[in-house]
Formats: sequence, structure tokens, C-alpha cells
Amino acid sequence: MSKYFSKLTSPVIAVILGLIVGAIIMLVSGYDPIAGYGSMIGGIVGDSYYVGESVRTIIPYILAGLAVAFAFRTGLFNIGVEGQLIVGWLAAVWVGIAFDLPRIIHLPLAILAGAAAGALWAFIPGYLKAKFRVHEVIVSIMLNYTALYVTNYLIRNVMTDKLDKTERIADTASLRSPFFESITDFSRMHWGIVVAIICVIIMWFILERTKTGFELKAVGFNQHASEYAGMSVNKNIILSMVISGAFAGLAGAMEGLGTFGYAAVKGGFTGMGFDGIAVALLGANTAIGVVLAALLFGGLKAGALNMPLETGIPSEIVDIVIALIIFFVASSYFIRWIAARFKKGVK
Repeated sequence: MSKYFSKLTSPVIAVILGLIVGAIIMLVSGYDPIAGYGSMIGGIVGDSYYVGESVRTIIPYILAGLAVAFAFRTGLFNIGVEGQLIVGWLAAVWVGIAFDLPRIIHLPLAILAGAAAGALWAFIPGYLKAKFRVHEVIVSIMLNYTALYVTNYLIRNVMTDKLDKTERIADTASLRSPFFESITDFSRMHWGIVVAIICVIIMWFILERTKTGFELKAVGFNQHASEYAGMSVNKNIILSMVISGAFAGLAGAMEGLGTFGYAAVKGGFTGMGFDGIAVALLGANTAIGVVLAALLFGGLKAGALNMPLETGIPSEIVDIVIALIIFFVASSYFIRWIAARFKKGVK
């Protein structure tokens, strides 16, 4: 029990410190931090519409966080989640537009297309890492830019005639939910939340309850020992990146099939893939931890939109708070040392 408590202590303290320093920055800048945080909370759970939008924002953060966390747990750093998310988004939308199928076939096919595209994009750094020992960080971060510009080209020149966005997907491929819309005052909350929860269970099951998961983690801990034990190091490196990329592709598919219903030319990165790194870090790379961290980050992002409207506080303050939380999580050793000293003092 004390082991789990100690794991929980650092992220909780990091969040509290981030919020405190954020409040100080608001105060120094001439804003009321109580009113600021109050408006942010109102933007998260103020009414049914805000709740729906908060849940909708959380969905891709869960999946992006799972993508990064899965790779971390197996000894890899998948910094290419952003690119995998983008190609997954486009692939899912393409299937949603190109085919005329019954909903029971069309929607799963579009979701799987997003996962497959993300997995294929992650296969490239995984293969290069396994065969040529090219570091996955270098390859995957370059592939982010490749994904951005290739998808922009495809949207403008293949899927449309020089337009900046595709047509809308067919209703049979949409994750939109009239039920969720009716109970959340027509927010954009959609069935992607179910997909995200299923993926959380899948990640936990693979890593904690399967032989494959044991091998993936073993290879991540020590490749030489794993190879001596008869495990295929190269196969497990590639498999880890492919599964991680599939989660990232699903994050993009949720945006394409649920939130927006189309793919558009992007002037820059969405940021969700990079935020997934922070979500995984705060969630200690565990499935349930990623969910809790995504609830926090998604809630902060959704609530930030309400701050300028009610208090005039720039929404960028929330980005500062998130950055501070990440900083304090990265300083977890120091936080644990302080907590241990405090505990000894109490005794």
C-alpha cells in the first residue's frame, strides 16, 4: 500500500505546486487567481454543455497518453505520436468518405483504418530501430513533419480539388451521438469515450496479463538478457512501436470521426500528440494513471476557453500551469525526498 501511495504522492504534489505557482503568476500579472480558477472550473463542469465538451477534449488525450505510455513501458520513446495521430485522422476520414456501407461495417472499418495508419507510421521508426539501431526519437520526430506535409498535400490534391478541407464523412461512419448531444445541451461529446475506455483496458491487459506484454517489458528493461532468454528483441521492438502507433492513430480517428467529421489542411501540429507525453509522464505510464492525467489535462484545456470570457485572463495561463506541472513531475525525485524528510519529521 505504501508503494502505491508513494507513486501517487509525486504527481499530486506536482499538480498542487503547478496550480499554486500558476495562481502566483496570475496575481503578479494583475489578475484574480480565485476568479480565474473559478471560471476555469465553470468551463469544465459549469453546465451539461461544458461537461460534454470536457469529455470530448479528454478522449484524444487518453489515447495519445496511452500511445506514449505503452512505448515508455517497453523501453522506447515514441515522440512521433503527433504524426501518427495526423495520419490516423486522415485515414479514418478517407474511409468515412470513400465507402458507402452499413453503419455496423462502415464505422468499425473507419476506426480500424485510423489505427492501421498510425501503426504503419510507427512501424517505420520501429523497423529502423530494430534492424539498424537508428534511435526512434530521431526518426519519429522527423516523421511528424513528414506526416503533416504529406497529409496536407493529400487533402489539397487528392481528396479535394485545391480545397483546404475534405467533405464531411458519411453518417454511417460518424461517432456522433444524438443521445450524448441530448443530455449535454448539444455538445460535441461522442462515442469515442467508449473506444478510449476499451483501449485503456487493452493496454492494461496486454502489459499485465499476457506473455507478449511480459516479453515487451523485458526487452525494454534489458535487451541482452531478453535475447539470452530466447526472446526476439527485434520483433518486440517493432511490435511495441506498432501498438503504440495504433493508439495514436485512434486518437486522430476520434477527432476525424467524432469531433469534426472531416480532415483539414493544418498550418501546424495539433499539439495533442506532444501533450500525450505529459499525460503519460504525469500518469506514471500506467493505464489508470493515463486516464487520471488525461482528465486533468483535458479539463484544464477545456476550462481554459472560459477564462478570457468571464475574467479576461488569457487562456495561455493554463499552458503555463501545465508546463509547471510537467516540470514538477520531472522533479519527482526531489519531491519524494522532501516528502520522506517531512514524514521522518512527523514521526
